[in-house]
Order: sequence, then structure tokens, then C-alpha cells
Amino acid sequence: MADDYYELLGVSRDASPDEIKRAYRALARQLHPDTGPGDPQSEARFKQVALAYETLSDPERRRQYDMFGAAGPGQAGSPFGGGGGLGDIFDMFFSGSPFGGSSAAPTGPPRGPDLEVVLDLGFEQAVFGAEAPVTVRTAVPCADCEATGAAPGTLPTTCPECDGVGQVRRVRQSILGQMVTAGQCQRCGGLGSVIERPCPSCRGEGRRLEERTYTVEVPAGIDTGSTLRLTGRGAVGARGGALGDLYVHVRVAPHDRFERQGYDLVHELHLSVAQAALGAHLSFETLDGVEDLVVPQGTQTGKVFRLRGRGVPHLEGRGRGDLLVRVVVDTPTRLTDEEDELLRHFAALRGEEVAPADTGFFSKIRSAFK
Repeated sequence: MADDYYELLGVSRDASPDEIKRAYRALARQLHPDTGPGDPQSEARFKQVALAYETLSDPERRRQYDMFGAAGPGQAGSPFGGGGGLGDIFDMFFSGSPFGGSSAAPTGPPRGPDLEVVLDLGFEQAVFGAEAPVTVRTAVPCADCEATGAAPGTLPTTCPECDGVGQVRRVRQSILGQMVTAGQCQRCGGLGSVIERPCPSCRGEGRRLEERTYTVEVPAGIDTGSTLRLTGRGAVGARGGALGDLYVHVRVAPHDRFERQGYDLVHELHLSVAQAALGAHLSFETLDGVEDLVVPQGTQTGKVFRLRGRGVPHLEGRGRGDLLVRVVVDTPTRLTDEEDELLRHFAALRGEEVAPADTGFFSKIRSAFK
């Protein structure tokens, strides 16, 4: 039997993809196992033709085949492995296996749904981590029927429609011959069993709605928008199905003094003109406790003091961000007579021009621009 894929399909080496597909379809109808059951040679040739089509219908695999042949880099390993494979071709043209079947769908009780909940955290809880409770309304196994869905003292019985398989196979004729397809059993919904007497507590569901509270381990450094997954804390599936997961969406309250920027914390420190000009030694409250903060003479607005390691811990890593203290120098808006006199004396010493002491000076200036 020819080993050349082009020869197997009966096309030239410069055949177009459409020509290759038409040739394969014609051979598939001729060689399909349903047209000649029990013929091992026909079956073997059908598999070779399918492999040839799988290779030549993929542009990259065809290029590799043209360069290196069937044993080249693109054909290394199992001839049915990688990038689609023979099963995909059978699914495309024959709805399943080469002998007319269909790959079995999962049977049995379905997995329960996933749940979502929002967890509100305080700022420091998010920074340092915490244990926090979340309460959800969820489906839990029915204790009266032990999650079977059947009334106490009874059990589910094998579905007579699908014999417990959960699928029903149907035979139909097509241009390619006899084909067998499989679909979910409508009688049992794919579960493989039916309930003659449903449990009165859960109405045959095998589960009931209840409120459950779980403790969430919040890692240090988490922030708003993060989501934590609690495996197996979602709703239980019907009639003994597996548990879903619980997704906890985190929302962090703002702090009254600190703003978070990534793993750094930012604080605006307001200083008076005298503190900024003469310097100051302050006790500064951080999230970790009180720190000494030395403000040098002549500090200007915008100056940033960096307290290293006093920020937010890195998630899944070592170390912490920094605490950035940004200075804002506040100009006094109301002065006593004594303060006004002192500042005027200070300005005179420095040779600086200031407005006259006449309180009507600025009102006259404003009226001139009206």
C-alpha cells in the first residue's frame, strides 16, 4: 500500500485545500467501516487516508511533510498525537469514533454552581492580613435523604430508558452510511437514575438552601479588586453532585490618613511656615507605631520623606513597600495684630516687599479691576 499521502488521497502535490478535502470525503464514504463491516484491510486503509488528510489539511504540517516526509519533525511521535488528531476528524465527519459511536459525555450528578460574595475589609486588615467571615446562601446536601433525592427508606433506581448510562444512542442513515449518535437521556437528565418517590424535604433535588458562614484567610497586602477562591465552598450539585467553588471579591475601606499606591503608602504632612522654615522634630504615627520624623530647616512643599519598610507587605513575596510622607506648607490665612507685626518685621529684615498694613488696600486693588 502506498505510503505517499498525496498518492493515498489521489491528488497531485500542488493540490489545493479544497481538492484535498473533496478527495478525502469521497474516499471516506467508500472506505468507512460501516460500508464494509469486518473488512480489516478497508479499515486499515481508512485510517491511513484519515491520517493523510489530517496532515495535508494543516498548512504547517503539510509543509513539514513536503520537506521531511512522514518521519519528519512534524510527524514525530505517535501518528495520532498533537494538534487535533484522528478523533477530531471522525468528530467532524462521522460524529464520533471511526465505528460510528460518539465519545461519551460525562454522566452522573452534575457539579454544583460556583458562588460569589463581596468581602469588605478594613484598611489595616488588608495591609496586615486577617481572618474574616463571609456568609452565603447556598445549596447543601439534604440530610433527610442523604443527598439521594429519594424519599427516606427508598433509593433511586436505574433509568429504564438508558440503562443507567445517562446517554441514549440513535441510529440514522446519511450519505456516509449508517451513523450512530449519542445524546443525553431525557428521562433521567443524564444522571443514569430516576426517582419514583421524591424526598418531600428537597423535592427530589438532594439539596436544600441554607446560610453558611466560612472563614476566609486574607493574605497580607491584598487590595480592592482581588479575588480569593475557596475550593469546595460553593453550592453542592443536585443528588450528590460535587461542590462548586466560592469566589470572594475583596473591597477595602479607605484610610483617613494614608492613601495606598501599589505597595507604598502616601501621607500628606501639613507644616506651618515656622515649622518648615525652622525645622521640627515630630512624632509621626505609622501603621506600625510611632516613628521619629526630623524635618530639616527650609523644607519646601513637595518634599518627600521616605520611611522604608513601613508600607504594604508584598503579596506572595518578601518585603514591604515604603511610607512616603509628602510635605505641604500651609500659609496662615488669618493673623493677629501681633503676628502681623512680627511678619512685617521679618519681611523688612529680609528686604522683601509686602502689602501695606492698611486693611483697605486690597479692596481698592480689587475695585480697580472691576
